[in-house]
Amino acid sequence: MKQQPDTRSSYRHFDKITTRWADNDVYGHVNNVVYYSYFDTVVNRYLIEQGVLDPEAGETIGLVIETQCNYFGSLSFPDTVVAGLRVARVGNTSVRYEVGLFRNDEQTAAAQGHFVHVYVDRHSRRPVPLPAPLRRALMPLVAEAQAAE
Repeated sequence: MKQQPDTRSSYRHFDKITTRWADNDVYGHVNNVVYYSYFDTVVNRYLIEQGVLDPEAGETIGLVIETQCNYFGSLSFPDTVVAGLRVARVGNTSVRYEVGLFRNDEQTAAAQGHFVHVYVDRHSRRPVPLPAPLRRALMPLVAEAQAAE
């Protein structure tokens, strides 16, 4: 069964990302690898703004162990990408983030996907339980299916 694009109402947090001329490929649309950088941007900016990610000195960091993206329409420069963010699952040491990318004011996702972070000690790279402040920052993003569990 083919996956259908989500609408904006499926997401909890939004962040605008300006496309750049260099994001386009020779076919005139944003190259597929750039979509993953948009995923990283919306998640990491949210975590930094919430004060739960210090990329340079934090004791706990998130490593991506799984990622996927489905494409439904194209993005291109000079579009503004509105990235919708939600959390599908919060585990003991991991989080599944889901992101929808919306072109300008469109209500249906041009692309959507997910990635899973496993949180580890910065030095040992061994998994650690999610710090309480991180867990609290994630709760407003939790999708309804998990919130009901």
